[in-house]
Amino acid sequence: MPRRWWLGAAAAAGLAGVATAWWRYQPTAIEPSALDGLWALTLEDPTGVPVALSSFRGKPLVVNFWATWCPPCVEELPMLNAFYGEQRAKGWQVVGLAVDQPAAVRTFLQRLPLDFPVAMAGLGGTDLAKSLGNATGGLPFTVVVDAKGAIAHRKLGKVSADDLKLWAQLG
Repeated sequence: MPRRWWLGAAAAAGLAGVATAWWRYQPTAIEPSALDGLWALTLEDPTGVPVALSSFRGKPLVVNFWATWCPPCVEELPMLNAFYGEQRAKGWQVVGLAVDQPAAVRTFLQRLPLDFPVAMAGLGGTDLAKSLGNATGGLPFTVVVDAKGAIAHRKLGKVSADDLKLWAQLG
């Protein structure tokens, strides 16, 4: 009898842990002015060239918050780059917002060049991501904006091939 009780208690604790983790890592509400703030931003690319996020407005857009020191971020970048290569003829845009230092991003991009624009969000990128529903500030965090300017999907954690297939249907 005591063994069954311990197994039941362990199973209940495991389920509670899974439920808590699932709840904690779900995107939260979007601040009302978050998209206006996104479109108003002009950030620099790693070499100092301005990137106006308003230039992406009116097209389906994947906004990916990432950092060179984040293993899942680094793992998903080739998939996002392939998605961009396959979907840009259909009007898709992808922009990577690096929550990192410019020197680290420049070095990284020499090893793994990306076809889509990368802009330096710095630590302010965490605040922007939080306004878009990333309450924990975790990385990677991806926001998909449809051509009408509405947020269609948000993903905290590494994107999957299934995510990309789903998003491609929006275009």
